[in-house]
Amino acid sequence: MVPCRMEDSASNIRHHTAEDKTDRGVDMENVGDAGVVVVPELHKLLEQDSYLKPYKKDFQRRYTLFEELLKKIEGCEGGLEKFSRSYESFGIHTQPDGGIYCKEWAPGAEGVFLTGDFNGWNPFSHPYKRLDFGKWELYIPPREDKSSVVHHGSKIKVVIKTKSGEVIYRISPWAKYVFQGERNVVYDWIHWQPAESYMRKYERPKKPNSIRIYESHVGIASPEGKIASYKNFTYNVLPKIKDLGYNCIQMMAVMEHAYYASFGYQITSFFAASSRYGTPDDLKELIDVAHSMGIQVLLDVVHSHASKNSEDGLNQFDGTNACFFHDGPRGIHDLWDSRLFDYSNWEVLRFLLSNLRWWIEEYGFDGFRFDGVTSMLYHHHGIGCGFTGDYNEYFGLQVDEDSLVYLILANYMIHSLYPDCVTIAEDVSGMPALCSLITQGGAGFDYRLAMAVPDKWIQILKEFKDEDWNMGEIVHTLTNRRHNEKCIAYAESHDQALVGDKTLAFWLMDAEMYSNMGVMSPLTSVIDRGIQLHKMIRLITHSLGGEGYLNFIGNEFGHPEWLDFPRKGNNESYHYARRQFHLADDQSLRYRFLYAFDRDMNRLEEKFGWLSSPPAYVSTKHEGDKIIVFERANLLFIFNFHPYKSFTGYRIAVDKPGKYMIALDTDSAEYGGHQRINHRTEFFTESLSFNNRPNSLLIYIPCRVALVLRSVDNY
Repeated sequence: MVPCRMEDSASNIRHHTAEDKTDRGVDMENVGDAGVVVVPELHKLLEQDSYLKPYKKDFQRRYTLFEELLKKIEGCEGGLEKFSRSYESFGIHTQPDGGIYCKEWAPGAEGVFLTGDFNGWNPFSHPYKRLDFGKWELYIPPREDKSSVVHHGSKIKVVIKTKSGEVIYRISPWAKYVFQGERNVVYDWIHWQPAESYMRKYERPKKPNSIRIYESHVGIASPEGKIASYKNFTYNVLPKIKDLGYNCIQMMAVMEHAYYASFGYQITSFFAASSRYGTPDDLKELIDVAHSMGIQVLLDVVHSHASKNSEDGLNQFDGTNACFFHDGPRGIHDLWDSRLFDYSNWEVLRFLLSNLRWWIEEYGFDGFRFDGVTSMLYHHHGIGCGFTGDYNEYFGLQVDEDSLVYLILANYMIHSLYPDCVTIAEDVSGMPALCSLITQGGAGFDYRLAMAVPDKWIQILKEFKDEDWNMGEIVHTLTNRRHNEKCIAYAESHDQALVGDKTLAFWLMDAEMYSNMGVMSPLTSVIDRGIQLHKMIRLITHSLGGEGYLNFIGNEFGHPEWLDFPRKGNNESYHYARRQFHLADDQSLRYRFLYAFDRDMNRLEEKFGWLSSPPAYVSTKHEGDKIIVFERANLLFIFNFHPYKSFTGYRIAVDKPGKYMIALDTDSAEYGGHQRINHRTEFFTESLSFNNRPNSLLIYIPCRVALVLRSVDNY
């Protein structure tokens, strides 16, 4: 083992110089100029994007910091695998002999104690023993009958005596279960260690080649005006997700958060699954049942910041303003009014990496969508930055390399230990190499969210008449992504669904959604336009916009209302904090058309795999005709966005010669279309080159219709 320096183990991780690399176990043969560790495959990244060559040293320095940290963890903690299982010792644990073992990190405390139901809430009867580096431990022997003094389900608290003599009560940062009673303002820490817990029955699904994500919130996943449960999601929503053809669920607001209306972004207990939806076993069953359907489940993990709550949060755990966070202004996010982690701190790394392992090991999650990555990457947190695409914005002193190295380390750990797990970055800045391999100098994410796409659709619907839509801008937005860095495309997510904005369906049809969505009522121009464009926007985003696709719960059928959680501003109403799935099931309503189209779009992708295919070749962007044509995965996609012009004998470029037939038609009656195209029609190519393709064919393409054609020998 590499010797662990005592002053380093408990304090911040420093950026070491070349002189002390041998002490830290770094392979000197792999060290370049000035002691920088050579990035094994950096040349591949620079060959793919020559504009990154001036920043070669930045990539080398980042990789060196990662390698140094990894070596230090190996030397001081016995390896990353062991280091990231610290949840097995920290917190409170019932031992096989019935004893209770407790361990905390509280470097600013003068004394630490455990209290609760078990000792009549005597604050000082069970003191922890001080260890090195700010750690404290306590062992409580079992009773004479070998039963535990602290039993499952009892309430407990950590008592901190500060250096000023103040006595404060805290919830352990490692608490597995917290609960808020009806009349309680703060959460109670419940010792959760049942004699028997849910045992997984099914294997994890393999990482899909084409990822189709159903972004979900358990609490709103019911038509009833209340907080829905894990059980409801398991038995009522999972079958819908499976039927719709999604192979991955992204679960929002699972990590415990005191304020429901925060959408899960103000985390108070990082190791606790939200108790407002049910028990930990209920969540384990949900994930297990999803696995039985071949569906992966991702957790929306919030490691970018934490709630400022102190009584039931992580803030000021040891009575100081630091501990897990930066002290002073660097530890506060001004816009979010939350605390910011000190990613250079050894124990913060232990806590966050163990947190990721906990959700994978204990609950069976298959990866993460990392929230707020832009805020993590830069000292300015993205506040007031437009990110023009100038590469200078992604390098230099504005980059928080402590945070970036943590993200690299997290991705390294996840992908090394769990090859089928998926990681997604929510980054609006577009930092290059965020989704490149770590060995190439990247951060190692599998995907990034294509956040410019939904913004473009909202802008188009807000600012332009249909006849003024710019086909070139649409194509550019959908295809403007870095080569070899995968994107998750989406037309709308939870961001667009929240009150203050509008969903696509609302932008298109809100004037008449409450009066004219019944099939027995006349099909008005507003509803007709909305239904047709809703399908087309989703299809072109799905097929052209990325290497993965995401939809927010309910938007697949044009959910008629925004999302607004109960709060003072709406008199604590749950009316808009629910999903009205019954609307899509009602055969007398037009929502079923959008549901059916979303289902068949996903099923077609499952057959042909365009998301896992190379980017599309776009042959037509005709501004006057409002036509977009492209090929991907041996399919021919044709979009006519014109509000009233239909075209007969319209020439379409295509690479592969032969006979083509319709695979998907947004104008089909089952999707609420006008059924203007005969699906028995066969389209034959001519050896007439057109738009830089060797072959072409003639089609009839009605207004506001998208067609997907397949070669007859490709089905």
